[in-house]
Amino acid sequence: MENLGREGRATGRVEAEVIRTERLVLVPQRVEHASEMADVLSDPALHTFIGGAPATADELRSRYARMAAGPADPAESWCNWVIRLREGDGDGEEGLGQGPLTGTVQATISPSGSGLVAEIAWVVGTAFQGRGIASEAARGLVDWLEQRSVRETAAHVHPDHAASGAVARAVGLEPTDEWHDGEVRWVRREAR
Repeated sequence: MENLGREGRATGRVEAEVIRTERLVLVPQRVEHASEMADVLSDPALHTFIGGAPATADELRSRYARMAAGPADPAESWCNWVIRLREGDGDGEEGLGQGPLTGTVQATISPSGSGLVAEIAWVVGTAFQGRGIASEAARGLVDWLEQRSVRETAAHVHPDHAASGAVARAVGLEPTDEWHDGEVRWVRREAR
């Protein structure tokens, strides 16, 4: 499922697609999601471990537009999703769920000597935490990545963020001895 560049080499370019799990629909992120996501992510407590402050709807629109433009490196892919609860009867318009947006998941995918690798991240709004949403969304993402021949998946988790560590463990990531910007690198390698 890899795209080929001009020289016929694998570029690693991957496009986000709708991912369905038991209770969630991961919808490719669009600029139009910014207003609702600004509300979902408005709690300053979400930034305890990642720093910064909640973004306004305008700041998120700008950020989402940059993300949609993609990386300058044609071998790298930025895949971003919003997490929507599947509530009510049916799956709503275009099969993308009827419930509220609850957070985001993302993957930066790039080639390496052993194939494709992905760095993933997740965030779920405070009002939706404690329901297993982050674990279910991250599990759906990791399964989707493995179907696209991603050989290694990694995430960076603050050592004091127990909930994020639990999500990492739930999707099969294991902590390493590697640190980056005060966070531990967790890795899941393809079963051989």
